[in-house]
Amino acid sequence: MNISFEQLQAFVEAAETGSFSAAARRLGRAQSAISTHVSNLEDDLGLSLFSRAGRTPVLTEAGRRLLEEAHVILDRRENLIGLARSLEEGVENRLVVAIDELYPESAFGPVFQAFAEHFPHVELEVLLPLKDDVGKMIQAGTADLGVMWQQSTPAADLSFRIIGRVRLQLVCGRTHPLAQQPVSWENLKRYRQILVASRNRSHARDQLRIAAEVWWVESNWVILELVKYGVGWAFMSDHVLASSLTAPDIVTPPLLFDAGYPHVPLSVVWHRKRPLGPAARWLKERLGSERSPYIFTD
Repeated sequence: MNISFEQLQAFVEAAETGSFSAAARRLGRAQSAISTHVSNLEDDLGLSLFSRAGRTPVLTEAGRRLLEEAHVILDRRENLIGLARSLEEGVENRLVVAIDELYPESAFGPVFQAFAEHFPHVELEVLLPLKDDVGKMIQAGTADLGVMWQQSTPAADLSFRIIGRVRLQLVCGRTHPLAQQPVSWENLKRYRQILVASRNRSHARDQLRIAAEVWWVESNWVILELVKYGVGWAFMSDHVLASSLTAPDIVTPPLLFDAGYPHVPLSVVWHRKRPLGPAARWLKERLGSERSPYIFTD
């Protein structure tokens, strides 16, 4: 049995267009060539794919079933050709991206939809570490590209490009003492603060620490649940708060001190000594240019 792609293509086009002549026009071939390919395919398979009793060919039961398989084979052929072309052009086979939760999840869809269209053959892994864990993954080579908040003293082997700033609001539960009045800096020191915990226990974890007593939690969403029940107060990004089901039970009291709400810089990060491939370079630019109401660029 020697089935060719030309035979399968003729079969699929004849089935989709409803006639051998229409299939021939679509493929730019002679009608006799299409009829021959289909007939040879039927001979090779030992099955009738079309009933020719009427004026136009009609798929048999076997033809309808095998049409699905023919589509799969032709699709995989196109995928093979596209992947080979992509590799020939030096596009990465696989890319690992580490993105902090500070990057609004509403921006993920547009960014990665466009990435899938531009690089359909790149296997992508998106990880969601927190804070300086992103930078550690880039340094270790377990991620190729990252988005994280800009460190006050960035590592020398990492390159950063600031893409904007994310506002953090003071949040507490409705029954928490801080919810009852405008909050001073000294008020914040008196009550337990809940901070995002990175697994890397560096000084960067303490950048937003104010209170004497602190709990560390490895999820902004869990932090909001604890805040809801009055366990402590926290600084939370607007987009996480807006997306959480706990929002109706959360209070954002006004601040009395001049600093206002903190705005943390958000950056794309990559390793200085590891050149980025075409897909990573494209993604770096797109992550940096994607606009969101939760990222301030002023």
